[in-house]
Amino acid sequence: MNPDFWQERWTRGEIGFHRSDVHPLLAGHWPTFAIPAGTRVLVPLCGKSVDMIFLAEQGQQVVGIELSHLAAEAFFSQAKLEPAQERRGGFDVWSGGPYQIWVGDFFELTPKLIGTFDAVYDRAALIALPETLRTRYATQIGDLVTRGSEALLIALDYPLGEMNGPPFSVSSQEIHQLFGTHANVQCLERIDILSEEPRFIQKGLSALTESAYRISFHP
Repeated sequence: MNPDFWQERWTRGEIGFHRSDVHPLLAGHWPTFAIPAGTRVLVPLCGKSVDMIFLAEQGQQVVGIELSHLAAEAFFSQAKLEPAQERRGGFDVWSGGPYQIWVGDFFELTPKLIGTFDAVYDRAALIALPETLRTRYATQIGDLVTRGSEALLIALDYPLGEMNGPPFSVSSQEIHQLFGTHANVQCLERIDILSEEPRFIQKGLSALTESAYRISFHP
């Protein structure tokens, strides 16, 4: 992951990955996890996602990780909150209401610095990373969660060679390989979304599937 690439995307406003509405796979599946109120939920590479507002509305304490200060500022602006800011380790931490956003390199986080989490929501983190970083990402998630924790992971899958990511294609087989040694991986839903994504058709994709996975870390 090249931090400059994402910083430049935010600076230029090239954030086609951002949704203005709550992701339907989150709204449809998160309530079935029965995550207790007050649980700290890790949201890697969170951007300014309104999904974090949905999570807070379910009673969770939301901790996002993001490279761009612009994203953190935009999130708190849309949430109509005035965040407090402080420096912790190599991160700028923005806090307001039920939200924290840690601005810095996700891979530099440690449990000693940020604590551990009982739940994770990943809508656009794993698919933002090239294959060379995805094993490291899965290991980092495993280091930051408690035993018995739950994660909802949303991934894209498309024919290899038809498009250069990000977003990258991450197959069900790869997700099982990444997390299956220390978690149970269950595909909850698969949806053909190509007709809803003309920008990807223009890039040459012949197929595009979005999938939701429940990752239950071993107790």
